[in-house]
Amino acid sequence: MTPRMTRRQFLRVSAGAGAGAAAGLAATGAAAAPLMPAAPQAGVSPAPSAPEVLIPQRAKPLVIGSANAHKFRNGGPRTCVEEVFERIVRGDDVLSSIVAGVNILELDPEEDSVGYGGLPNGEGVVQLDASVMHGPKRRAGAVAALEGVRTPSNVAQVVMEHTDHHLLVGQDAQGFARRMGFRIEDDLNTERSRRLWLEWRRRIDPDHWLDPEKRSEAAERARERMVAEGLVMRESLYGTVHCSAMNAGGEICGATSTSGLAWKIPGRVGDSPILGAGLYVDGDVGAAGSTGRGEANLFGLCSFLIVERMRAGVHPKDAAMEALRRIRSNTIEKRLRNSRGEPNFQVSFYMMNRRGEHAGVALYPGSNYAICTEGGARLAPMEALLSGGPRD
Repeated sequence: MTPRMTRRQFLRVSAGAGAGAAAGLAATGAAAAPLMPAAPQAGVSPAPSAPEVLIPQRAKPLVIGSANAHKFRNGGPRTCVEEVFERIVRGDDVLSSIVAGVNILELDPEEDSVGYGGLPNGEGVVQLDASVMHGPKRRAGAVAALEGVRTPSNVAQVVMEHTDHHLLVGQDAQGFARRMGFRIEDDLNTERSRRLWLEWRRRIDPDHWLDPEKRSEAAERARERMVAEGLVMRESLYGTVHCSAMNAGGEICGATSTSGLAWKIPGRVGDSPILGAGLYVDGDVGAAGSTGRGEANLFGLCSFLIVERMRAGVHPKDAAMEALRRIRSNTIEKRLRNSRGEPNFQVSFYMMNRRGEHAGVALYPGSNYAICTEGGARLAPMEALLSGGPRD
């Protein structure tokens, strides 16, 4: 009786036979032909097929962001998304690359919704918010109502790297930044941001103070008139920069930075520094970030929602549309609705997943988002949930 061959012996013999066949082909110079299944012999059941083995492929580097991420250069050769792409393809850490790109906007005095020269709060003080998330390391950091530091994204990264915490705020965030070696300035206003604040103040407060209801109405009318007159861009009222990126290894990180709502109540914090609202990254799934009315986004933690929907296999665009529909259904206060009963504000989302699929969506049409790939940087139109505009 012939002894049965063990599985280990079978594999060893099979491997040897395969190597011998390959050597024979190499010796004769014959080209390797594709393996075809042999016809089953009569009375012999075919062997079960081996399970499919999925071999991971390298990802294509990708950077996306809000439209201003491909507008401002601060006198340099590249925009934010171009700078980030340049760095990640040479092997730099993805988050550090993003922060370096966001710094371009934070330091540019012409960008009045981010960093230095950002539109100040109601008392004329520039207060900055930022958050960062590192997908592979499962780490995050953020600062809110930070004064005196031009690049809050850097401080948020230091919070992530040097503390056990995710969020520092106000004067204590500034104290932390000072102790970590950041330069603290007395005033981050530029001549332009201060002039716009004075104009807004003059329009809403000609007799020093109004009752709360009238003051709120006057502030809103003043903002709208200044937009209509071209003194300030509408996107600057809720201006923010968001940027997410993925390198060739599939590592995803993101950052969001803002000077917040123009002429806000001092101490007001929107969605930008709040993990799950203005930014959320899961290294196994993807990233999402936002710009626009922070309070609307905060209520539903929409960036977290978007990433969770992508985790379930939903395309980035469809995941974000679900978040926008939730914002729409949650907007029930009359003061926040236009004559059509729809939200009278804009919210935008920017998403990517690990497959390299990405999208930019907004409540209303007319805006763009930034993309940078090996083919270069460009702006692409946002897809909208609603038609028309927030104010008609």
